Amino acid sequence: MNIGQETLETMSFAKWYNNWLFSLMKRHLGKEVLEVGAGIGNFTDLLAGNYEITAIDVNEKYIDHLKKKFAKKIKAGFGDIEMGEYFFNNKKFDAVVCLNVLEHIEYDSRALKNMYELLKPSGKLILLVPAHKALYSDFDKELGHFRRYARSEIEEKLLGVGFERMELKFLNWWAAIGWFVFLKLGKKNTLPKKEVSVFDKIGKLFLFPEKFISPPFGLSIFAVYEKK
Repeated sequence: MNIGQETLETMSFAKWYNNWLFSLMKRHLGKEVLEVGAGIGNFTDLLAGNYEITAIDVNEKYIDHLKKKFAKKIKAGFGDIEMGEYFFNNKKFDAVVCLNVLEHIEYDSRALKNMYELLKPSGKLILLVPAHKALYSDFDKELGHFRRYARSEIEEKLLGVGFERMELKFLNWWAAIGWFVFLKLGKKNTLPKKEVSVFDKIGKLFLFPEKFISPPFGLSIFAVYEKK
């Protein structure tokens, strides 16, 4: 098993966190939703059944898994958001969801432009990317991350392709500390399942206020931008 799949499987234990993240974005989703880089479907679980979901990935193994897991609940197939190649035709969406994917893409501005083109007028891009260049670790490198983002950097790239800001904030201050201690200073090269499970259990105590108050730092940047 490669480190990317292992990390996705570890994050499947973070059920409260995924539900919390879903609660922040669901009002922006509309009806027809494209999930970019769906992986093994950790987040697709929350989308399927409530929206008309199209899920894409570049990994054929993940695509086969999605088709078996969700059967006819979603449409799943190959999609390379960087190259603009997809299994569907000229379909447009009410929302594009892209969670922890953009950092894996070398030419990220090209990918953002392609997401813009896939949206209907007034459609929403819901984006989650890793924050703070200072947190970039050996683990980021092993995961295939080209970068972690400064808030001003991702803002500039989104505005540059034509998006208009609705929401932009840091998320998950609690996990940022854990990432710094375990993965940056401790130089661990895997995401520990035990720590993820503990985080998921007690994270609700620390993270619930973030639904109302934006912290000054966080493990991730959460962005909601609208197509003009």
